[in-house]
Amino acid sequence: MLRKLIDLRSTAQWSFFPVVTASEVTEIRGVRAWVYGWADALLVRYSSDAAALRVNPDDEIVWQQDGGLADVVDRLNELPPPESSRAPSLTIGHARRLLWTPGRSL
Repeated sequence: MLRKLIDLRSTAQWSFFPVVTASEVTEIRGVRAWVYGWADALLVRYSSDAAALRVNPDDEIVWQQDGGLADVVDRLNELPPPESSRAPSLTIGHARRLLWTPGRSL
């Protein structure tokens, strides 16, 4: 299952950050910034506990998925780029500035 995460990191423009609590990695967070302010985020706590979302430039959630790591990464890989006519664009929630992407202030 970790192979899918490694493949995602090596084939896409993702940045990953470990979250360390009491000298132990408790989760891994990843972000992929797209043009015009769109971003994808990935949170992995365990092979059976992962979540991903895409936000538009207004930090509104337009897509989300949770479940096992393999399934979440597969859904991310199937997600069309934001500029595609097949990409999700309707708002389903608000991210409340949960994501930091290069070029944006918190």
